[in-house]
Amino acid sequence: MKTKHLLTIIIIASIVLLLGGGLFLVREQTISISEPVRINIPPGADYNALTDSLDAHGCIPNHAAFHAIARTRGLQKHVKPGSYLLQPHTHIIRVIQKLYSGNQDPVRITINKHRTPEQLCQYLGTRLTLRPDSLLALMQSEQTCTHYGETPQTIIGLFLQNTYELYWTTSPTALLDRMKRESDYFWEKRSRQLEALGLTRQQVLTIASIVDEETNADDEKADIASVYLNRLRVGMPLQADPTVKFAIGDFTIRRIKGDMLSYPSPYNTYFNAGLPPGPICIPSVASIDAVLKNKKTDYFFFCAKEDFSGRHNFAATSAEHSANAQKFHKALNNRNIH
Repeated sequence: MKTKHLLTIIIIASIVLLLGGGLFLVREQTISISEPVRINIPPGADYNALTDSLDAHGCIPNHAAFHAIARTRGLQKHVKPGSYLLQPHTHIIRVIQKLYSGNQDPVRITINKHRTPEQLCQYLGTRLTLRPDSLLALMQSEQTCTHYGETPQTIIGLFLQNTYELYWTTSPTALLDRMKRESDYFWEKRSRQLEALGLTRQQVLTIASIVDEETNADDEKADIASVYLNRLRVGMPLQADPTVKFAIGDFTIRRIKGDMLSYPSPYNTYFNAGLPPGPICIPSVASIDAVLKNKKTDYFFFCAKEDFSGRHNFAATSAEHSANAQKFHKALNNRNIH
């Protein structure tokens, strides 16, 4: 208690001296912002960088007082990186204490459909302080992947489409740990469906990623998933066009044909039997659940509708599919789409 009282006396004395013997008015001791302000202090930033950022956002009502209190508290030598959310009319002593203790506030990160680990890491590098190449190297490490029960091809499946609260300074390892916990929780709620389907979560994610690339229509996803599940059950090649685009690395291709079908890649499901070695994107929850639904159909084929609505015609036989495909290819030719 004596130390606390002494610190209070020192702070008050410093303010008195700076103001020529007069204490601040209460309103002058609070930051005058009208809305919450987020201050990002990157790793390696010093006290000058910190105060410059605070000043730019109007969070230093009186420089002399702020520096005196900061000096007394030791903030000048203990700047901690982080993202700090400052509320209107907060007392400057509380602001200094928050910064000194490193009591940062989480940021919201929304993960959507990213097709490759490189794309995902680049995105996260714009939202967090981690280096994209460091995260990518970790995700490609065999040792790291084994630790999480994944491979370099499947570890992207730890990331699920959702919005997360993370600390701005979260390290690559801490991020993967968090995503592993989120993934385990997600699959725990779907364990019965997964067991009934007889596939691993990695296999479900891989099928779901193909479904996700085939359509944006959630009400069609279970039917499309049934096509690929039916093909897998009878040992029929998946022949999924999105896997060819992924294999080639060109997601702008609108028409899969010719030499593309034999492009030598483990992801090309025209060139290889069975599933590709991992997801070709981070699928939506709707696509994952569409696979887990395990809808029973007699469909083995589907083709985009000739009206370019984004929807599909489904077929049980190759003859039916051939008729649907002819209509779609005719529509492509009429629009000069190659």
